[in-house]
Amino acid sequence: MKVELLYFDGCPSHEKALQILQEVRTEILPDMEIDKINVRDDETARVQKFLGSPSVRINGIDIDPTARESKVYGRKCRIYQTDEGILGWPSKKMIKGAIEEAQK
Repeated sequence: MKVELLYFDGCPSHEKALQILQEVRTEILPDMEIDKINVRDDETARVQKFLGSPSVRINGIDIDPTARESKVYGRKCRIYQTDEGILGWPSKKMIKGAIEEAQK
């Protein structure tokens, strides 16, 4: 399983997203590797189809089903609608759900 965390330097939320990914790894998938991708410029954002920081992909698919059709790429902060409200990072539940979906 390929897990990617895309972010840009200066993003206030990517460390929290990484922390949650590490917790998920400890809880359910100890062999999971997390590939951290620093999106340094707008060209890289377009090439990576970067929806904002932080973004998490499982096997190349964004963990947020509502964002998968978006083509608005760029170096910007991203927000997530979660059960806990609007956050600057994906929830543990979102990440676990995406992993379960990828394992089917």
